[in-house]
Amino acid sequence: MTDTPAHPATPERPGDDPGDSDPTEQSLWRPLRLLQAAMDADIGQVYAERRIEGLKPSWVMELLRLHARGPMTIAELAESVQRTHSALSQKVAAMRKAGWVRTVVGDDARTRKVTLTDRAEEVAGRLAAEWAATEAALAALEAELPYPLSRVVTDIEEALARRSFHDRITEQLAKSPAWD
Repeated sequence: MTDTPAHPATPERPGDDPGDSDPTEQSLWRPLRLLQAAMDADIGQVYAERRIEGLKPSWVMELLRLHARGPMTIAELAESVQRTHSALSQKVAAMRKAGWVRTVVGDDARTRKVTLTDRAEEVAGRLAAEWAATEAALAALEAELPYPLSRVVTDIEEALARRSFHDRITEQLAKSPAWD
């Protein structure tokens, strides 16, 4: 019987192996992104089971925020959910196309406000219930873990407050001849 490692040996940094032609084959955080996508798919399945068609889980925060606070400009909505104006503008366009929001004239003729459609208003209570249930399920899941993800995020934020991600990347790049 030979000793075969559970994970093949990988270079310390992408690009260290001369045979490494695609650095994207390695990603420490890809599993996290894939996990979140799988969990979002499960939320989407919950919507489908309740016949809430055409709703992406990634839109629910904005829909609930509009339901709770009323119409907002894209800039106001973006600030309230901690997203960029550009990202929210694209999201609002997609939600408008799907029939979840509409834009109306704002306080003056130069501004537009995002508001919920009747369709969104009709399901807002169910979306709020799903949000609460999801948060409760996440809390129960974290209780099963020796080191909950919410604690990991806090620890990462504290480490980045000590030294930024930018500084960490540029330090690694300084070691790379390919970056020169």
